[in-house]
Amino acid sequence: METSINFKSINKLAIPATIAGIAEPLLSITDTAIVGNISVDGLESLAAAGIVGSFLSMLIWILGQTRSAISAIISQYLGAGRLAEVKSLPAQAIFLNIALSILVLLSTVFVVEEIFQLLNASGKILAYCVSYYSIRVWGFPLTLFVFAVMGIFRGLQNTFWPMMIALVGAVLNVLLDFMLVYGIEGFVEPMYLEGAAWASLIAQGIMAVMAFVLLVTKTDISLRLRRPWHPELKRLIGMSLNLFVRALALNTALILAVREATALGDRFIGAHTIAINIWLLAAFFIDGYGAAGNIMGGRLLGAKDYTGLWSLAKKIMVYGIGVSGILVVLGFLFYYPIGRIFSNETVVLNAFYSIFFILILGLPMNAIAFVFDGLFKGLGEMKYLRNTLLAATFLGFVPTLFLGKYMGWSLMGIWIAFIVWMAVRGGALIWKFRRKFRPLLQNM
Repeated sequence: METSINFKSINKLAIPATIAGIAEPLLSITDTAIVGNISVDGLESLAAAGIVGSFLSMLIWILGQTRSAISAIISQYLGAGRLAEVKSLPAQAIFLNIALSILVLLSTVFVVEEIFQLLNASGKILAYCVSYYSIRVWGFPLTLFVFAVMGIFRGLQNTFWPMMIALVGAVLNVLLDFMLVYGIEGFVEPMYLEGAAWASLIAQGIMAVMAFVLLVTKTDISLRLRRPWHPELKRLIGMSLNLFVRALALNTALILAVREATALGDRFIGAHTIAINIWLLAAFFIDGYGAAGNIMGGRLLGAKDYTGLWSLAKKIMVYGIGVSGILVVLGFLFYYPIGRIFSNETVVLNAFYSIFFILILGLPMNAIAFVFDGLFKGLGEMKYLRNTLLAATFLGFVPTLFLGKYMGWSLMGIWIAFIVWMAVRGGALIWKFRRKFRPLLQNM
């Protein structure tokens, strides 16, 4: 069946994918906004939420790469008209993913204090990090299960049900945050930072239940583990390992940024926490078109429709840059109100406002990187994505970060390093796509 490449077909996938994607950073950004306004140790709680959130995001992004691998393989088989041949693969992939997540969970929960000491947390902030993480970490396997199910739906060209799962989780998380962090007089005592952790954990549990029910009732995919192992499992593991290394490089940049911001002082890690949550939220607004590229690109490649693939790349890039342009305008229009959503600490806000403009101006460049990143995942180009991230991190981000530290650029140096990082990523992906697929287009 021919895949239509037009505004309607792209946005039918991109808009629900955007809404679903926003739920991930929204879980963290809700905690940040609510925790930042706690009346008791608000600054320390905000810093702890930022440090723990960054570490958990690292774990989830590193081990959640099976989602993209599953999506790519299923969409390619769908495009080739051979979907029935991979029906046993998802259950095997999910089983391996969950087993690995439990292993990582158990290996971190007993050394949690040492982990956050490595990130420069100390004193009251370290104590809050330990208590917050010790609750939130149990949602880790649940999140990875949800990610895997979303990957299956994406491979089947369906972003509606992932959107519904994400929306329910996000709304529930917000409601529980208010109830458990601030309390309800006469019913629930304020739990402060631990309340935010319980809110996220409960929301993740509900999302996992929804994902399981929808997969069983809305698809023909079985979660029953069957032997023998599927022949495509080896390719899926290879793709996942490449994305695993890529995610390590990606999170090296994010964790180094948190570490350097923490070393600058409480107000700077507070400001960086606000900035990185806004950056991630903006990323997922843009990444909806990357998801559409992922989903449609794999199907077009399976069908060997290179003309459609070239058209898709051009259109999703234009749409992604358009969304980023809207975010740039909104960022400057609401420059100061945005900061006040997250904190009422003047020293934190002043530090945040000093670098917010860098974040905003970098959004169009981010759009190119995110859109082509999603497209390359759908095409199964995981090895190149791995090499691109390694180069961007260790030849772009890290040298710029330490140059900024040497020059005394403070928090601004960290965010200039992010700009360099994204420029290398986006430029390398455009170059590779043109080099590989333009000749195929000309030969048709």
